[in-house]
Amino acid sequence: MELLQVADAVAREKTIDRDEVLEAMEQAIQKAGRSKYGHDHDIRARIDRKTGEIHLARYLEVVETVENEATQVSLAAVQRRRPGIKVGEFIIDPLPPIDFGRIAAQTAKQVIVQKVRDAERKRQFNEYKDRTGEIVNGLVKRVEYGNVTVDLGRAEAILRRDELLPREHFKNGDRVRAYIYDVREETRGPQIFLSRTHPQFMAKLFEQEVPEIYDGIIEIKAVARDPGSRAKIAVVSKDSSIDPVGACVGMRGSRVQAVVGELQGEKIDIIPWNNDAATFVVNALAPAEVAKVVLDEEGRRIEVVVPDDQLSLAIGRRGQNVRLATLLTGWDIDIMTEQEESERRSEEFRTRSQLFIDALDVDDVIAHLLVAEGFMSVEEIAFVETEELAEIEGFDEDVANELKERALAFLEEQDVRMTERRRHLGVADDVAELSGLTPAQLVKLGENGVKLLDDLADLAADELREILGKDGPSEDEANEIIMAARAHWFDGEGGAAAQADPSASGHAAQG
Repeated sequence: MELLQVADAVAREKTIDRDEVLEAMEQAIQKAGRSKYGHDHDIRARIDRKTGEIHLARYLEVVETVENEATQVSLAAVQRRRPGIKVGEFIIDPLPPIDFGRIAAQTAKQVIVQKVRDAERKRQFNEYKDRTGEIVNGLVKRVEYGNVTVDLGRAEAILRRDELLPREHFKNGDRVRAYIYDVREETRGPQIFLSRTHPQFMAKLFEQEVPEIYDGIIEIKAVARDPGSRAKIAVVSKDSSIDPVGACVGMRGSRVQAVVGELQGEKIDIIPWNNDAATFVVNALAPAEVAKVVLDEEGRRIEVVVPDDQLSLAIGRRGQNVRLATLLTGWDIDIMTEQEESERRSEEFRTRSQLFIDALDVDDVIAHLLVAEGFMSVEEIAFVETEELAEIEGFDEDVANELKERALAFLEEQDVRMTERRRHLGVADDVAELSGLTPAQLVKLGENGVKLLDDLADLAADELREILGKDGPSEDEANEIIMAARAHWFDGEGGAAAQADPSASGHAAQG
């Protein structure tokens, strides 16, 4: 009965199953039995779960042909004793209880301790593996080289130095609140990793402080943090009668101050989320005022124009405000003043006007009119409808036709020049015959060493787009060009491999 009492006590202390403790004891007795009777033998131990009595026995498997005499016995040898026995069954020979010597007892103890520790680790991992994303409270157990070991009551967790807030120091016995961002099963046991710098730590703190977030009425859409310094959080309400920003701030700022206090005074901007990217970016740059935004949806870039006196506020100290707004919105944000934007527009106007003056042999008045109407390239003028050109103030149908003819002549002349340049660079004619590539783009390929079909076929879609620049093809168009270049690889091969994704890896074929 003593064995059962010990098993109960260990199971209670380590919060693991009593059967697991008893199984560890059985394995320890088994190991001691094999040490006494020989490691080759199949010795098994069983502890009676009601009386605590130990049963030790040697097991011999019944087989047709004996390969190991220590663990097997032939069917012919045992049939006289046990007429009905079959192959695969066991002969069980009871053994006398072991009188544990000092070494055997020590070995048994080590086995039990190890097995109990393994069972405890398994219990810890199973308990915490599904708790990733939760906030937990614990006591600081020890601090080593800035890394904090936290006692969570039923497990230990690690709070690494780089997951602590700047200038934050803990000592033994301090209470700590942190976010579980990872639970991993490692050789030395389950590792529970905590963080106080993770963006979701702040989101979970707001969930604890703001009942509307907990109830799902207000949703946190995005979080960006510069831990210990400043943060931005975007919120939206599913109930039009509830102001999401006001609910998160609380009466006299009580709710947000509770979060700020936990984060060592980190300043928090609460931003109203908006489905419109431009509005959301303007909100995210608060407290700076924005005069104008220009979106590039394909490149997920946004140009923001601010009054001259708002530039430093929009950028923030060491670029903090614009960096956090970029993280929050997922858009690359370029900030410029109204004066810078005006100068840039003037420069673009002058450059485009000069392009039309040189290409179309017109005076600056006509060039300025074309730029003012939104024409950006000679190609647009060459292929626009005559009526649209004729509608420009001061133009008529004759002027429109003349401009179109001059534009087409310029493009033809340019194509001839580019074709000569392309041949001089050594770009093969079969590359030039691919649809989707202009003579100017073929020259760019040649300048970047892409001269043969195989050179082009070896590229990934993003590599091709990078070579051809901002006026190059879309990702789908780039994939089509590369697949056309690869077509000769699959001639006579059934074409199945031709379905490979050219955007995945540009150099798979080189191997």
